Amino acid sequence: MKIIVLNLPRDLTEEGLAELFKEHGSIDACDLVMDANTGISKGFGFVEMPAEEEAEAAITALHGTRVNKSKIRVKPATS
Repeated sequence: MKIIVLNLPRDLTEEGLAELFKEHGSIDACDLVMDANTGISKGFGFVEMPAEEEAEAAITALHGTRVNKSKIRVKPATS
């Protein structure tokens, strides 16, 4: 399942994002969306988890939590 994570702190790395989700299951991919001109995170990214039940558990556990001072939003990505 592909998951979108919104309102991420701009200084969070892909490794940091992956660590949040690894607590809930295995991850196929983790990508932050970066500004092409500045190379700084745009504040959102995508995580792909192969097991649907692990992805649902991660969404439930992480949606509305705080990463640094940012309250993140986590939901399934629409194709």
